[in-house]
Amino acid sequence: MKPFTYDAPGDAATAVRTVAGDPSAMFLAGGTNLVDHLKLGVAEPGRLVDVTGLLSEQITEFDGGLSIGAGVRNSELAADARVRERYPVLSQALLSGASGQLRNMATTGGNPLQRTRCVYFQDVTTPCNKRQPGSGCSAIGGYTRYHAILGASEECVATHPSDLAVALAALDAEVRVLGPAGERVLPFVELHRLPGDEPHRDTVLERGELITAIDLPDLPIARRSVYRKVRDRASYAFALVSVAAMLDVADGVVQDVRIAFGGVAHKPWRAYWAEDFLRGAPSTEDSYRAAAQAELADARPLGGLDGGNGFKIPMLARTLVSVLKGLS
Repeated sequence: MKPFTYDAPGDAATAVRTVAGDPSAMFLAGGTNLVDHLKLGVAEPGRLVDVTGLLSEQITEFDGGLSIGAGVRNSELAADARVRERYPVLSQALLSGASGQLRNMATTGGNPLQRTRCVYFQDVTTPCNKRQPGSGCSAIGGYTRYHAILGASEECVATHPSDLAVALAALDAEVRVLGPAGERVLPFVELHRLPGDEPHRDTVLERGELITAIDLPDLPIARRSVYRKVRDRASYAFALVSVAAMLDVADGVVQDVRIAFGGVAHKPWRAYWAEDFLRGAPSTEDSYRAAAQAELADARPLGGLDGGNGFKIPMLARTLVSVLKGLS
């Protein structure tokens, strides 16, 4: 592990200025992802700026919804009675991720910023455009079981690992950010990027910007919501595919719907095509299957439908249909 300087500033503004002014600096909160990368040599910061204790650890009422401080631990968020009642999809997603010990450390602000678990990204002996831009993508033509079928590029086919982020994308959450230029708010669905020709950039955050809170809107449809994760093991495994969904049905017709996918793209994938198809459609298995087909029409598996990660297309379609039937 490369030696680094450790800073513990007295407030968030100082932390932001420190990271903004030092290209080698990184923020440190729960550290559940960063510590792994330090050990592997994937991350080699010259300075770690500890923001533990500088960010709110409170969940507060906010315009009929909830404002979640970036310092709130994943375990506390999952257990909060208001979250379990109003946003069950969020609690379920959190409980699907990692172990209890890791959830006790991981923070609401840090979890969506964790980096891919692509085996080539984590192996510093292999080329990886995300780790070293311009070096190549070892996953293309390699082991692709866990890789993207939506929104990938010739530069990167990695997927985003966060379960929490998939639920937040479906919930129309907003992200509050503090940076050198002050505060700003952006929709959560705009936080992460598709790889394009800059796969090393996971998000739209600028240098030194720090997530301070995530706001959940007053969303009555979210009270009837589900997060389902399909994985190789029943626990402590990342998603092959996952679905966060909420559905409002009246008189056999879909009135409103929110859907997001995990395990299939470089970012949490909001399924807008499927949502548009379903609004006003009959709440039937045929409709749900057609909606899945509409969303997955542009899916591009690696190794074809019969090899690599082609299995993700029918797996995701069946998972979505099953989830929506259960919510009907």
